[in-house]
Formats: sequence, C-alpha cells, structure tokens
Amino acid sequence: MKMELKNGGTNCQLLSKIATNNEHGENSPYFDGWKAYDNNPFHTTKNPNGVIQMGLAENQLSSELVEKWTKNNPKSSICSPEGIDAFKDMAIFQDYHGLPEFRNAVAKFMGKSRGGKVKFDPERIVMAGGATGANELLMFCLADPKDAFLIPTPYYPGFDRDLKWRTHVQLLPIVCESSNKFRITKEALEEAYMNAQKAKIKVKGLIITNPSNPLGTTMDKATLTALVTFINKKQIHLVCDEVYAGTVHSPNFTSISEVVQDMEDHCNHELIHVVYSLSKDMGLPGFRVGIVYSYNDTVVNIGRKMSSFGLVSSQTQHLLASMLSDEGFIDELILESKRRLASRHDLFTKGLEQVGIRCLESNAGLFCWMDLRTLLEEPTFEEEMKLWRVIINDVKLNVSPGSSFHCHEPGWFRVCFANMDDLTMEVALRRIRMFVEKGKEDSTEVIIVRKEKKAWQRRLGRLSLSTLMYDENILTTSQFSSPHMMSPHSPLVLART
Repeated sequence: MKMELKNGGTNCQLLSKIATNNEHGENSPYFDGWKAYDNNPFHTTKNPNGVIQMGLAENQLSSELVEKWTKNNPKSSICSPEGIDAFKDMAIFQDYHGLPEFRNAVAKFMGKSRGGKVKFDPERIVMAGGATGANELLMFCLADPKDAFLIPTPYYPGFDRDLKWRTHVQLLPIVCESSNKFRITKEALEEAYMNAQKAKIKVKGLIITNPSNPLGTTMDKATLTALVTFINKKQIHLVCDEVYAGTVHSPNFTSISEVVQDMEDHCNHELIHVVYSLSKDMGLPGFRVGIVYSYNDTVVNIGRKMSSFGLVSSQTQHLLASMLSDEGFIDELILESKRRLASRHDLFTKGLEQVGIRCLESNAGLFCWMDLRTLLEEPTFEEEMKLWRVIINDVKLNVSPGSSFHCHEPGWFRVCFANMDDLTMEVALRRIRMFVEKGKEDSTEVIIVRKEKKAWQRRLGRLSLSTLMYDENILTTSQFSSPHMMSPHSPLVLART
C-alpha cells in the first residue's frame, strides 16, 4: 500500500491541525524578508553587495555596555571561576515562581525604565519564554478558542503567531488612519466592538502596544485613561504590551500602570495586564526573558502554572539578578541607551528627508514608519508588494511592507535602524538615496515621453483624415508608449514576482 506523503515526508493526516495549519504566519512578507537576508547577508567586507537587515527590531546600540559590565563582574556567571560556587544551586531544580532576587530586580528595573513614576510588585511577576511566550500565556488565561481581542492597526505581524496560532483566539482590527497619525479613536474602537457584537463574536479584551510597533509612537495619558474607561464599561480585559517602554527618548513615557495607579477605585484592576521583556530595552532577545505583570491574582497564580512550559533558565535569572541590581550601572544604561537611540533616530530620519522621504513622527522604538506612498504607481497593495520586491531584490534592503502589519493604507514600510553599526547605516542610506534618485530620473523620462506624445497628437490633429488613416500605427511604437506605462528603466518594472 502506497502512502501519500506531504510536508517533507510526513502524512499530514497523522499530525494535529495545529501542526499542519498555515496560521503561524511564516509565509508573510514580513518573514520572507528575513529569508532574503539569511540567503544573502550583508557584510562590510565579506559581502558588501548583500541584503542589509532592516526588518529586525533589535537594539544593538548599547550592547558593549552590557558586555563591559559582564567582564567586570565575572561572579555573576556560574560558568566563570569567580562564580562557580553558585553552580550547584542554579543547576538543581527551580520551581516556576522564579528566583526571588530575579523577580525583585526585574520589578525595580520595570519602574526605572518607566521613569520611576510607578512601582511594581515582584509578587505579581510571572516569567515566560520571551514576550512571545508571555503573550500566548495571557491568551490561554483570558480567552477560549474563537473568543476575540480588539487590536488597533497597524500591529506587529508576530501577534498572528503569538496570540492566535495555538490558542485559536481571533484578532479583530480597529482601523487607524494616517490622517490622524494612526491614533486610535473612540469611533473606530466602538465600531470594531459593535461589528463583533453583530457577528456574534465574543470579545474578551483589547490589546495595545505602547510604545507602538510598528509606528514608534506612544499613547498619552488621556488616551490610555479613555481605553481603561472603555474596557471597564464593557467589562473586558486590557492587555498592554510595553516591551519598548525603555526606548522612549522624548517626551516621558506613560505606562498603563501609572494610569491604573491614578484611577485607583475608578477602574477594575483585575482587568489590566502588562506584557514586558528585556529583549528591546536591554538588547537581550536571545536570553528569552518575558514577563506577565497582572493585577489579577487568579491570572498570576494560573499564569505561574502555565509558565512551566516556557521558563527562564536559572543561569539566566542568576546573571540578570546581579546585573539589574547594580543600580548605578542600570541608571547609566537607561540614559545612554535613550541618548543613542535618539541620536540614531535623528540621523536616520534626516538622511531620509534629504531624498524626500518622510516618516511618521515618532519618539520611541527601534524603527521608523516610512512613507513611500509617492513611489507607488497606484495606491494599491499590489503596487506596494511590487515596490517591496524591488527594495528587497534590487536595492537589497530588508524593510517590512505595511500590509504585513495589517495596515489599511498601502505605501507604508517599517524600517529598523538600531540593529546595525554606523557604517552599515550609511550604506543603507546611500542605497536608498541612489534608488530614489534613479526613480526621479525615470519619472523625468516618462514626463518627456508624455510631452512628445502630446506634440505628435497636435500635429496629427492638423493632418487630413486620409493621412491620419495612413499613419494610424505611428502611436504604437515604443517611443510613444502609454502615459500610464512605466519607463522600461523604472525600478518597479524590474520587480520580481
């Protein structure tokens, strides 16, 4: 009997639906760009014509400060001669509560990274394997399959994996528009909720990212207060992803915890949950440190049990407990990281402005929301994808198209600037400059062709009917192509499918 084989030799009928469905999101252009980089990674000397990774939101601008501290504090590592005495205690079984010294240190760091305006209780900290694990853990705690969460667009593509894939929770978009800088409005929020009600979909909560990924913007206190009021009125949860809290370089950041603290008895605290990690603020994504901070005692207790499937290693907890407890170092790191991020953001956006490219005004994050709408032949997502393919394949920059972030307006792209050194950024800006200038030259050629065609049309208008019929094919030559047809030299003509 011959067995039909699929997916690399495995019969899909023998596997689970979760294992074989396409809801992971790996086939998104967001991840396709990463694959293009992996196949041809840029290197200043070894591969100067490779793809530059501008699709990875990673903070490498202050990594040498962390490296220096680690070298100067060898006792913090159980793998060093100075720290080997703690090896046995860290190597034996640890329960899912986490090391007390680790939770205390994380709680203090969360307060410092938010300007010291709010304190966090270490007893409410639940560990998870990165923000990915923290977000999924919360979904398992708060919702059942087919339940839904409202979420403003555009939003991080990884949420389709983190929040939906294994939980079968739905994400319902709250449409935000560029006309008001993609801010969430009361009307859009109410409309999304009412549409869910009409469709008989059970809404369990609202998810926001503050600071925003991909916008790099922050919500002010009035907006956050209005959102807390909304979820209290509807009696649904509010999940606030604050993984970029420490990247805010101006003005000061307002955490949802500060709003909850100020509202005191005017809101149901048990509906508020915060997701955090050390991946962005400290540049440690490989450590896989995710945090759920919930004001709901039951969620904390159940979350700790669920965290057994994605704990932070004791070795990592031990090292970070020591590092985060060094207040002098942490104060210096937070200030210097903000300064460097602000400087890189300013340098990069001004470099784009020099070639006529503007970004959404932002004050946080490791990226910019770049406006390339003027480079589209037509305002469609098909044209956006054509432009993206050119940027990936010909300009060799991995930027992420707005459609992969569920943006409802074509032509926006997220571009990351903090995961590279100064030289690589200069090369990236130079490539963008050359691409835009080439596009302007091609546009000029198209304008000239259009003018020549109009001149011919005027001349033809003066000819007799018989002459016109005799020369009826004159306009079909390549010299007089349709005014809607792009120049054969245009970068978009070279777009690969």
